[in-house]
Amino acid sequence: MNFSHNTFLKHLAQTTHSPFLLDIEKAEGVYLYAPDGKKYIDLISGIGVSNIGHRHPKVIQAIKEQVDKHLHVMVYGEYVQSAPNMLAEALVELLPENLNCCYFTNSGTEANEGALKLAKRYTGRTEIISFRGAYHGSTHGSLSVSGNEVKKAAFRPLLPDVKFLTFNTIEQLENITEKTACVIIEPIQGDAGVRIATQEFLEALRKRCTEKGALLIFDEIQTGIGRTGKMFAFEHYGVVPDILTSAKALGGGLPIGTFISSYEIMNSLTHDPMLGHITTFGGNPVCCASALASLEVIEEEKLLSTVEQKGLLFEQLLHHPRVKEIRRKGLLFAFEFETTAEVAHIVEYCLTRGVICFWFLSCPNSFRIAPPLTITKSEIINSCAIIKEAFDSLK
Repeated sequence: MNFSHNTFLKHLAQTTHSPFLLDIEKAEGVYLYAPDGKKYIDLISGIGVSNIGHRHPKVIQAIKEQVDKHLHVMVYGEYVQSAPNMLAEALVELLPENLNCCYFTNSGTEANEGALKLAKRYTGRTEIISFRGAYHGSTHGSLSVSGNEVKKAAFRPLLPDVKFLTFNTIEQLENITEKTACVIIEPIQGDAGVRIATQEFLEALRKRCTEKGALLIFDEIQTGIGRTGKMFAFEHYGVVPDILTSAKALGGGLPIGTFISSYEIMNSLTHDPMLGHITTFGGNPVCCASALASLEVIEEEKLLSTVEQKGLLFEQLLHHPRVKEIRRKGLLFAFEFETTAEVAHIVEYCLTRGVICFWFLSCPNSFRIAPPLTITKSEIINSCAIIKEAFDSLK
């Protein structure tokens, strides 16, 4: 074991007994580079973060310009700063009229925690409804509304008054009642292996929530910021939530999340009690500057217009007899196999040949691809050739 690996394993808290242990010295575009110069094509975008590629020049410039002005100056919500102001304006301009007020956090799970608190505060209700297979984060509240019991059991008791329904099952929506504060859902369940909501289901869900006075929360931590070919996945459906959460790719590589609602709903956090939700580093100006630049890159480079074409190319090139099912929306993929062992073999095979793909926590017999939206046709063809070799090498 070399020195850097020893430090990593002994002095940094571990999440598994078998981390990738990939040494990374630099990153650029769709590539990661090891200290020995070996390069890897990052087909997972650091798990949905680097949608515009690593170290985009415009993002780096925005970060440097903000660093020259100031870093953290005050806890969220007290001082007026241009970077979060400009980011909020840009997001509101992209969104439907009712999503006009942003609260910036440090991560996706914090955005979901804030959204849950907001819904309970605004409605005065306590019941939360989520869906089996959901993944909303690892902090206590987000874990409480996530659907993987294996990940939850060791940490109970969690939030009370949480009910789980079956995704895409309209009949079960009758469980939403006048007791329900909110329903939280991923329009496309990411960690469950890219399970895509139907049009009919989301329309029925929106109608039921409106009828019963429950707030509808769309968790777009993974699917937001262009991943599906729209800036947000809900745009494919024309179904608008009461609260929207986003993170991961929002920051262009820096940590930031947000929950967004109407000013009326969000204002309920300002009184009874005052400071109903607070964060020290939320709205960090450097992260906000990076996020704004990332949104501008997507628009200026017209990246959304190429997502579907690139997704189709991946899908066409990776059809194979061993693949049981391909689930895809834009450039978000799950490739399902018979066993978890097959997936582990594919991921390892690709890694040794310089292609990074990954599995899903809650769907380990599928592997994920979610490359930067900036990936080129030749990079898709070259990486798919290696993935097909991995498929062919299965015993």
